[in-house]
Amino acid sequence: MAGRQKERVNVEGRALTLTNLGKIIYPETGTTKAEVLDYYAAVAPFLIPAAADRPATRKRWVNGVGTAEHPGQMFFQKNLDASTPSWVSRVTIQHSDHTNDYPLVNNLATLTWLAQIAALEIHVPQWKVDGDGTMLNPDRLVLDLDPGPGTGLPECVEVAKLARSILKDIGLDPVPVTSGSKGIHLYAGLDGTQKWEQVSAFAHELARSLEADHPELVVSDMKKSLRGGKVLVDWSQNSGNKTTIVPYSLRGRAHPMVAAPRTWRELSSPKLEHLDFTAVMKRVKDGKDPFAAVAGHSGKAPAHLGGDEEDDGGGPAGVHPRLADYVRKRDPGRTPEPFPAVGLPAAGKPSGKQADAEENPAGGIFVIQEHHARAFHLDFRLEHHGVLVSWALPRGVPETPNKNHLAVHTEDHPLEYAQFQGIIPKGEYGAGTVSIWDSGTYECEKWREGKEVIATLTGKPGGGLHGVRRFALIRTGESDKQWLIHLMKEQPGQPGALHRDATAPAAAPAARGAATSRTSSPRTLAAPPDYAPMLATAGTAGDLAGSRWLFELKWDGFRVLVSRSRGKLRLGSRSGKDMTPTYPELSDPAIWPEHDFVADGEIVAFGKDGRPSFEQMQKRMNLTKPHDVERARAVAPVQLMLFDLLYDDGEELVSLPLEERRRRLMSFVKEVRKGGPVHMSEVLDHDHEDILDSAAELGLEGIMAKRADSRYLPGRRSHSWLKLKLEQSQEVVLGGWRPGAGARRGSIGALLVGIPDGGKLRYAGRVGTGFKDWQLRDILKRVKELEQPESPFLDIPAEDARTAHWVSPELVGEVTFGEWTGSGRMRHPVWRGWRPDKSPSDVGRPH
Repeated sequence: MAGRQKERVNVEGRALTLTNLGKIIYPETGTTKAEVLDYYAAVAPFLIPAAADRPATRKRWVNGVGTAEHPGQMFFQKNLDASTPSWVSRVTIQHSDHTNDYPLVNNLATLTWLAQIAALEIHVPQWKVDGDGTMLNPDRLVLDLDPGPGTGLPECVEVAKLARSILKDIGLDPVPVTSGSKGIHLYAGLDGTQKWEQVSAFAHELARSLEADHPELVVSDMKKSLRGGKVLVDWSQNSGNKTTIVPYSLRGRAHPMVAAPRTWRELSSPKLEHLDFTAVMKRVKDGKDPFAAVAGHSGKAPAHLGGDEEDDGGGPAGVHPRLADYVRKRDPGRTPEPFPAVGLPAAGKPSGKQADAEENPAGGIFVIQEHHARAFHLDFRLEHHGVLVSWALPRGVPETPNKNHLAVHTEDHPLEYAQFQGIIPKGEYGAGTVSIWDSGTYECEKWREGKEVIATLTGKPGGGLHGVRRFALIRTGESDKQWLIHLMKEQPGQPGALHRDATAPAAAPAARGAATSRTSSPRTLAAPPDYAPMLATAGTAGDLAGSRWLFELKWDGFRVLVSRSRGKLRLGSRSGKDMTPTYPELSDPAIWPEHDFVADGEIVAFGKDGRPSFEQMQKRMNLTKPHDVERARAVAPVQLMLFDLLYDDGEELVSLPLEERRRRLMSFVKEVRKGGPVHMSEVLDHDHEDILDSAAELGLEGIMAKRADSRYLPGRRSHSWLKLKLEQSQEVVLGGWRPGAGARRGSIGALLVGIPDGGKLRYAGRVGTGFKDWQLRDILKRVKELEQPESPFLDIPAEDARTAHWVSPELVGEVTFGEWTGSGRMRHPVWRGWRPDKSPSDVGRPH
């Protein structure tokens, strides 16, 4: 078509006149209408299945898209006009006060006609219509990951992976689509059994959960003022009234970009970028379509949709009807999971009064299984009506009545699954290792089908529940999948801890043996010395061989030594700074034992989701005026997690093995006022890989590994204490900043940071994300007080130095980042906050 202005064509038996073929549609690239038509013809086998039977809204640029500086005029069209060819399939949709006729992009002829009239963008809802034009339930879910100011594709990729982890836990493996605009769309196929209101509510809850777990990165509220430095998870496009650009559609931007389906491997590439139409045309030549799993045009439905027709019993003949979903999602020839026996009654419930679960609740067996899939979780299963009713617990069972955990209702499992342990092969539904965490029997107090369950579980000796536990499972949303699990306040017998401390007196004779075989004894001192804290070394799991280690969570806060000497209480930072006035809830002498002591720990602030929040800690730092302290204390209360005891009532303990110091610490903590803000950091007696997986689920920084026989080395860094981090973090020194633009005009655009090297700063990168509005105001005030005319950096590139303001290198902050580049820069650094407990001389790159 490229050399002609007008051409009469026959497309699938439909006659079309294509006009103005040489017209420039995209001026900045010189792309013509003929090239647009060629593109849509090339991608038709992939776009049409994604758009078929969905009312299509169009965006038209009759006179071209214009340029970035002078955009062309766009016409937004829902209703078909009188010139529409009669053969175009259409559907009439009744709106609140009018009706519209929409085209259905079900064939190449319709797609070609749309390209001819310069309908460059095609938008469709997540639901289809049937042969009578009736709206069906949605068959796919979509999340629009929209980067706010200061963020881009790398942050969207990070959020996409987090969302995928949650969706995979409930059997949905989403497909990413780089939108061709700014962000990423995530699509997951659905089985069409839920109304759009339910799907939208689930998507909203998922967005809120991501925001709660990752408040520095994710926002679920549409307000523009909240989106700086974050990715908006736009869940609203699941509404029955909303549409999303269809995969493979062109974009009406200055360049002919495409909403392009991608693979997860591509998303992991640091070179990921949006694709234009020429790149997509090359990709489709091999016939591979990442979106096929959602669009279904390959003839193979996604695992969670199944494929076989149901019989009137709701599943394959002879199989319990409640197990239809279970069977459809699995291939017995490819997974070792048990398959249900045939020949069970077609009715899935007992008859008579027994069917009324509220009046005569049943009991039976239970099993809780560890599932090491892409994201570690527990699977909680209760026998009911001949099957195991199942929930996935991403954060495990709750340890206290004060904190509920998410429970995702999944498909029923056969009773045989209660004994299953094994490896589900890669590529299969639920791939990963399954083991039994605890099992036994339960008594049911209440079973309101699809609404609420209250049950008392009796586990096995040595099982994860450590005895008898009473739980409630409560549905929290319109979607059947949205539940929570609650540990009841009233427990049978005397409740014990769900996670035992490995140093407890009853834990093991080996611990007592270690204490009696030690070679050192406590030294008697009249008063405690001035200690500096022992420091840990960054390590990996490979460093753990050959020794016995104790594992703790790595608390994301400020290190502190708490001392009482001659009656005076003091909180000292890692650098020795007095923090006593800043944390009055911790420095109240009344909550501590009356004798002299020195204890080591971490001050932690918790977010609304109950997780350690470094952002909350920032609100408490450097405050000394009582009014400021009390105001900050009201919005950001803190807790103290103690993990070591250095001096106790006249005895110096630093020469004792860690196990013995932990035992002394346990006795010490019993003298601390109950119900207050001081707690003992727990030792977790699980495999370190399991603990790391759990830390990842909880959004924590990582774990600490400490040799059980290690001595306390004040002020020294030791390989006896290792930090096993889930992500890389780096302390940095601020050397400059660049002004912001757009929404950040008049504020900070990016911080220029480095690592000290011989009296100068070795440039380490530009940090432009992770900031809260209040942090930007605080940073701007600080940097203006430290401005200087010369750059403190040894080697900053000219492009980063452009427009920069230089500051005296005195302030220390902390960032997280992806990896080090070959030039010694951090890739994708994200601001975490100031480190007032550190000085520039403390900062160095780990080796």
